[in-house]
Amino acid sequence: MATLPKDAQELFDNLVPEGLKQYPDKARELNAIYCFKVAGDASGQGGEWTVDCTANPPTCVKGDSGKAQCTVEVSNEDFKTMLGDPNAGMQLYFQGKLRVSGDPMLAMKLQQLFEIARPK
Repeated sequence: MATLPKDAQELFDNLVPEGLKQYPDKARELNAIYCFKVAGDASGQGGEWTVDCTANPPTCVKGDSGKAQCTVEVSNEDFKTMLGDPNAGMQLYFQGKLRVSGDPMLAMKLQQLFEIARPK
């Protein structure tokens, strides 16, 4: 069983860039630019990242590039819940704990992005 990232920083600083490098074609299939804004918790884990699946090669960089087609805002605690349970995203969304701006259809593809980044 694959281990889950311990927090958003591990995911976006290490796992997503590695996954994009290993599976650039799968990433480009998403054909989207995402911005993730993860609010830090008591441990301070959080940050902002832009994942550009339209670039060649696809990239994941710190910060908000301002070009995102879909922005996801969530707390670090809820983000970890989402990583552990792919179905939690919808629940968090309807509870108002997960905010999506931009193209909501792109948010439906997030699971594909996280699959690329999952350690094998």
